Amino acid sequence: MIIFLIRALIFLVSAALGLIVADLLLPGFRIDWSTWWGFALAIVIFAVLQSILTPWIASVARRNAPALLGGIGIISTLVALVVVVVIPGAGVTIGQPFVLTWILAPVIVWLVTALATLFLPMIFLKRRIDDRRDGGATRA
Repeated sequence: MIIFLIRALIFLVSAALGLIVADLLLPGFRIDWSTWWGFALAIVIFAVLQSILTPWIASVARRNAPALLGGIGIISTLVALVVVVVIPGAGVTIGQPFVLTWILAPVIVWLVTALATLFLPMIFLKRRIDDRRDGGATRA
């Protein structure tokens, strides 16, 4: 159960990192930092949508357009960003340059999120796994 919670936290942190990097790199991507709860809401909505949309879009693509299977992560990131931007109070807006930002934002957020979900478990779960191994070795 603890590892599940750690993985959920890692997914939330990776979503936050992806959104923050997009905010830093793209002039049209803006996080409203005046209210912390707006950004927290954006992170939770984005992470939940990503976890729901990715398998759903993959199954739709597998049936209807197998060529899209390689881009499922970016497509689900784009859809999740659209929802987060549309929800008032979610703390994320996309402005000028509009088209360029909508093209680059999903790529940046997806890339950072993918890298974070790859490397963060190595940092946080490695210690937990090492503790289990050490605990198991002393009991035997």
